[in-house]
Amino acid sequence: MSTTLHELLAEEEIINLSQFRENLKNASSPVPVYKEALGKINDSLDERFKNGEDIRKLVYGRAWEIDRILVTVWEQYEWPADKIALVAVGGYGRGELHPRSDVDLLILLADDIDAEQYNDSISSFLTLLWDINLDIGSSVRTMSECFNEAQSDVTIATNLIESRTLTGNESLHTEMYDRVTSEGAWTDKEFFLAKLKEQKNRHEKTNNTEYNLEPNLKNSPGGLRDLQTIGWVAKRHFGSTYIRDLVADGFLTESELDILNKGELYLWSVRYALHLVCNRKEDRLLFDHQRSLAELFGYKDEEGKLAVEQFMSKYYRIAMTMSEFNDMLLQHFDEAILRADEKQIITPINNRFQIHNDFLEVTHEQVFDHHPFALMELFVILAQNQDIKGVRATTIRLVRNNRHKVDDEFRNDIRNSSLFMELMRSPDGVSTELKRMTRYGILGPYLPKFGRIIGQMQHDLFHIYTVDAHTMKVIQKCRQFRHSDHREEFPIAHRIVNHLPKIELLYIAALFHDIAKGRGGDHSELGAEDVAEFCEMHCLGKWDSHLVSWLVGNHLLMSMTAQRKDISDPEVIHRFAQQVRDVVHLDYLYVLTIADIHATNHTLWNSWRATLMRKLYTNTKRSLRRGLENPINKEDRIEQIQHEALLLLKRQGVNEYEVDALWDTIGDDYFLRETAQSVAEHSKAMLEHPSLEIPLVMIRQTSHRVFEGATEIFIYSQDIQNLFAATVATMDQLHLNIQDARIIVTDSGHALNTYTVLSDDNTPLSENPEHMERIKERLIEELDNPDDYPEIIQRRVPRQMKLFATPTEVNISNDSVSHQTVIEVLTPDRPGLLAKIGLIFSSNNLSVRKARITSIGERVEDFFFITDSNGLPVSDPALCERLQKDICEHLDESLQLNNQ
Repeated sequence: MSTTLHELLAEEEIINLSQFRENLKNASSPVPVYKEALGKINDSLDERFKNGEDIRKLVYGRAWEIDRILVTVWEQYEWPADKIALVAVGGYGRGELHPRSDVDLLILLADDIDAEQYNDSISSFLTLLWDINLDIGSSVRTMSECFNEAQSDVTIATNLIESRTLTGNESLHTEMYDRVTSEGAWTDKEFFLAKLKEQKNRHEKTNNTEYNLEPNLKNSPGGLRDLQTIGWVAKRHFGSTYIRDLVADGFLTESELDILNKGELYLWSVRYALHLVCNRKEDRLLFDHQRSLAELFGYKDEEGKLAVEQFMSKYYRIAMTMSEFNDMLLQHFDEAILRADEKQIITPINNRFQIHNDFLEVTHEQVFDHHPFALMELFVILAQNQDIKGVRATTIRLVRNNRHKVDDEFRNDIRNSSLFMELMRSPDGVSTELKRMTRYGILGPYLPKFGRIIGQMQHDLFHIYTVDAHTMKVIQKCRQFRHSDHREEFPIAHRIVNHLPKIELLYIAALFHDIAKGRGGDHSELGAEDVAEFCEMHCLGKWDSHLVSWLVGNHLLMSMTAQRKDISDPEVIHRFAQQVRDVVHLDYLYVLTIADIHATNHTLWNSWRATLMRKLYTNTKRSLRRGLENPINKEDRIEQIQHEALLLLKRQGVNEYEVDALWDTIGDDYFLRETAQSVAEHSKAMLEHPSLEIPLVMIRQTSHRVFEGATEIFIYSQDIQNLFAATVATMDQLHLNIQDARIIVTDSGHALNTYTVLSDDNTPLSENPEHMERIKERLIEELDNPDDYPEIIQRRVPRQMKLFATPTEVNISNDSVSHQTVIEVLTPDRPGLLAKIGLIFSSNNLSVRKARITSIGERVEDFFFITDSNGLPVSDPALCERLQKDICEHLDESLQLNNQ
């Protein structure tokens, strides 16, 4: 504490020291006298707090009064004048003391003292402090012990840095301080790195968010420890006594210091009040205390917002601001401490940004003035350059100072909406940069309705985060599903998310799914309206917009169905399938639902919920694939795919009229199941192909993440009896293992079939162009003459079979909509499987009109839509029974089952 503050506190002393000493001298026991004095200090300061007195006077004043009490206790014992000192450490060493905080003391001994002769005095001193109900934390160490302990533990080193002499030999403290702050204890770099690690560990324990619904005032991001970390590093490296000294060092501006000071004083006030409410040391803002604190601070319930919500909303805003300053100042310190001697390496990115020693910065201070869109571009660059470690502090400050530019004009600028969508489509860094946008104060102004839910509480038994923090956790979980380390716990979500046609639509739905909470009304319906506006402003296609709006409006549908209805009832599955209507919507909804549950509270995700969700998903998908599928907004989907594909084709100079003529001969199924990129590539090749007397065969790496490393083979030909059987037999003979297949036969008599393949040992094919060309030539050679098909189909390839425990299951039904027979095959995967099925179809003179081939680990779920030689569904029960029997026997004949 400064001399001026000491003088101020002395003017408002609570305990008259002369009178107090007199009372001690006249008392038979000192304990009642001390208890009365401490009670008077507490009562006086607490009353002054309730009356709104400056929190600094109360926090510093309590420490000052306790200083004086401790000195009188110390004086009651005999001590060697030059060999011992009573030292305040930690928060108390800073001269700060909240109502129920510990009074941390160090009894500091000279190295040459015979400590044992003072053990009784030390013990009596500490016992008296406990007897008078003073909450103390104490240690007794020589100077050498202080050095050794500080050297091995950064927490002890930090406590000793924050220390001051209460009474005794001041030179002992000075020497101890010099030793524990020397390079021999911790170098500046070591100390800084240790404090960074300490902060990271602290944040991880509070889920790395300021927005826990029950935050910790000290340890959560944006809490008091973050501010103290800045002070500790500044004191250790720069010799700064106070944070305000950082202004002179060029790390803070006066206005930033003012914001920082106000934030710290606010957190002090809340902590002071929390101690009063709990009547004990407590740093967690538990639900039980939040209402009491809101009342203590004078908040009243208002229409649409409870008093406790208003109180917590202010806390979250302050914590976010403190986090922002923590980020900026630690980045400053990183450059000053860790990188001071580094060679300056500048890597230009464009006219606005450059990389400065692995950190992103603007090229000049007027970048955001001249190019406001750079405020959005910054986050896109970070997402697309994973080697960049962060943003330089000077650029963080410029972002803060220019975020007022995110206004209506900014939001309506096509450059900014395009950049935002570019971020959402980025392969990496989406959730990280959205969180950074929130922290830097950009996302809220850019999406004002999202800005409303920043710090929005959720009063229920399940959520542990505010609405915005929960939203970011949902997006983060959706991102994590892509990674292989999530495959075991979330196998279906992992497979789906790597197979979604446009994963950015999932992220947008996650961003908006709870955006209307706290407004009144149905937040799902209101959110669906909000996201529809977003989609229009960001130029999303009609089908994309409908999908995202549907997801937001129905984001609770799957969890409610799974947990509140009997999903073993086929009628429940049927009704749910009718609501979902197609597998694409089911896939998106499943992933969003799983992420939503897990991000609400990770303890909610358990084996029971996982089983319910898996059962609902698989049963619904099976119902849809058996013929119940009726895609939502099918026309919009087709129109959008064709529009996007046509743009790609026009850039390559393809004639639009020729494209339209080609597409008129292709049925809807093709456009519903292919991406715009694939449609464009296929269309160009089909237009350039001279004649279908020879099949068109295209080979390329697949674009689906779930089949990463696999090869995609597209075959365009006339629809010929047994084409499917001959194709899969040829691939089997080429030792290709089919992972996925999309079989489409058009009304105009053409087949457009796409196969995703690996080698028969499930490894990627050689990328040698000659190898790919040999596969292509072999397929053309085998498929160009239908007369050869019977012989091709009958060829057998010797295989080393695995042992499987699960027998094949076959279900056969007729689809009244497509007038085709649906054959569902569930069986363990193995080489040559499709070739055997194709042989059976060929032997029974059946045509495959459509097929959906899916491999899930070592299991396949294949659906074939077939007709007889007259183009009609199979109506003969005996034939259906024979088909079912033949498929099971042929697939299982080589397999050794566990029950044999």
